Amino acid sequence: MLEIWIIEDNEKFRRATARGLSVLAEGTRAREFGNCEEAIAAIDAGESPDVFLMDIDLPGMDGIEGISEIKQRLPDAAAMILTVFEDDEKIFRALKAGASGYCLKSDSISKIREAVEQVLQGAAPIHPRIAGRVLKLFSQLTPEQPDYGLNDREQAVLEAMTRGLVRKQIAAEMKLNLHTLDYVTRCIYRKLHVNGATAAVALAIRERLVAPPPE
Repeated sequence: MLEIWIIEDNEKFRRATARGLSVLAEGTRAREFGNCEEAIAAIDAGESPDVFLMDIDLPGMDGIEGISEIKQRLPDAAAMILTVFEDDEKIFRALKAGASGYCLKSDSISKIREAVEQVLQGAAPIHPRIAGRVLKLFSQLTPEQPDYGLNDREQAVLEAMTRGLVRKQIAAEMKLNLHTLDYVTRCIYRKLHVNGATAAVALAIRERLVAPPPE
């Protein structure tokens, strides 16, 4: 069963989102949590989601810290930001913490469902307005290109990720089985010191590790 968690303190919005995501596919279950602490307690009790949608402004632990705490416990769980915030600092903190996608609450439920599907396929969906700001800010930075020690195969996988290819497409293009691709991807994350595909792509563009994607 596909398990999706919505961590959101606005009960009305949380329930509406849970209802919309519960029809994502047969066998999908959407669970609701009003804060990070409740979700972390459920994880510590042995439960786990496949993907969790996290608001940023939450009572107690904020959503960005919550992503970091959950990713430490469940590194394979996909994290998505679902918020009203478009603040640059919060965007970068969320990506650094391990968010695999960034959606806005103004998005339709169909757009949110589509983003969840993309995350489950290994992509990194970001709201177009947010993505444009991220790339613009990165383009203003001109750091010296560091050497992260990526080998040729890791570099090729990273370049494919920046082109927006999902897991199966990368495997087919590079003639790798999925287990080998997963190993290579983990090596990339470890060498770049990031927790997910979105952060890896953002870092690669920011530090000119790959050619920037076409406009």
